Amino acid sequence: MPRIAIIGASNNPAKYGNKAVRAYLRRGWTVFPVTPREASVEGIATHPDVESIPGSLDRVALYVPPSVGIALLPGLLRKGIAEIFVSPGAESDELLAEGERLGLPLVQACSIVEIGERP
Repeated sequence: MPRIAIIGASNNPAKYGNKAVRAYLRRGWTVFPVTPREASVEGIATHPDVESIPGSLDRVALYVPPSVGIALLPGLLRKGIAEIFVSPGAESDELLAEGERLGLPLVQACSIVEIGERP
């Protein structure tokens, strides 16, 4: 079963960080919500950062502002993630340039749409 971390997960059903958690659960993925603001999202215990998630991840989806996302890139590099989806609103020229400089596998697209769901 593929494993994804949703960075910026939320309990607010109107936010994309919540929509992504629900979409990936419907598609059978193992979901790891990442947020320092909630103890759980959709009944799943959260993690404060990607590096605290045990084991490997197949994908990470960013649902945070670019200024937050850029600070997370070094940790994503250390974790060795196969794909990092930079969702609309999470991208900036600076974030994309830094990700490229670090050699990260960035995909600039909506991770929800990519799995055949509608946000």
